[in-house]
Amino acid sequence: GNFESLNQLTDYNLVFLRHGQSTWNRDNRFIGWTDTPLTSDGVLEARVAGQILYKSGVMFDEAHTSLLRRSIRTTNLVLMETKQEYIQVYKNWRLNERHYGDLVGRNKKEAVEEHGVDKVKRWRRSWDYPPPPMDAGHPHWPGKDKRYVNMIDLIPKSESLKDTRARSEVFWDEVAAPALRDGKTILIVGHENNLRSMIMRLENIDPKDVINLSLPRAVPLAYRLDADLQPLPRPDGRLDEATGFLNGEWLGGDSAVKKVLERDHKQVYDTSIKENLEIGGKWSTWRNWMEFAIGATDPNQKAKSAHSDEDDALNDETRGSDVKGEVNKAGQEI
Repeated sequence: GNFESLNQLTDYNLVFLRHGQSTWNRDNRFIGWTDTPLTSDGVLEARVAGQILYKSGVMFDEAHTSLLRRSIRTTNLVLMETKQEYIQVYKNWRLNERHYGDLVGRNKKEAVEEHGVDKVKRWRRSWDYPPPPMDAGHPHWPGKDKRYVNMIDLIPKSESLKDTRARSEVFWDEVAAPALRDGKTILIVGHENNLRSMIMRLENIDPKDVINLSLPRAVPLAYRLDADLQPLPRPDGRLDEATGFLNGEWLGGDSAVKKVLERDHKQVYDTSIKENLEIGGKWSTWRNWMEFAIGATDPNQKAKSAHSDEDDALNDETRGSDVKGEVNKAGQEI
């Protein structure tokens, strides 16, 4: 891969990674701080991301992720695939997804049909236009979750990207930047809008343009930085073709990322498409590509990685070590 020299050309290396598919990604619902688990497809996406990183030769010193299990489990799966389970993993609420307020739990396409494309796109992608606020009586109010018991006053009722960046900047300034300046190579596994807020700062993207920046799930975005933690140019000297904004390099390839982003845009905004593109025929083709990317698997392993609503209904607590066992068995095939 193009990034086989990572850790060699500069002392300052960083990889961003969005989590794999969760149940509400599959169902096209606004998620925010709701703690939705990975689907079996999401496990596969995370494993593919790990294999891409493994083949790149990158060696991490530490990993950072949110308090939400779709990102935590993605981190664990990636580190298993890269054979780097031994590194420290730090969890921080400031890496949680943007809070979508009263939209949480709603179907995105239904919201487009009700409010129109422009308004929903502003809610999802603009700089300073937050969705309607969530109150404490909402069924998905995070204040009911014990992980936030000591920070109830910090829980947002809704967030714009500007609000999200305000908290992600604290993480960057107090955690990520000092680690990078110490010469550590770090992995940040997070959520689309939280990562957008950090990339916006890193790439100096104008607030009026950030509405056009989207990130795919589970495709590593690698940066080489200079001593001032500014992005070094890509090896080809151009900005990425998938978004047109970035000096970072998509380790899955620009063309593959562009196709995923086009699909994701249609999934939300194209009301003429009634099919769920996360589970339809074209998605099956994408899954086949992912399975191919991590190597040949025997029929039993293919059966285990096939999509199953029953399997998705099982959360991390009930599955426990069984998940790790399945992934370890898969790893032996690679």
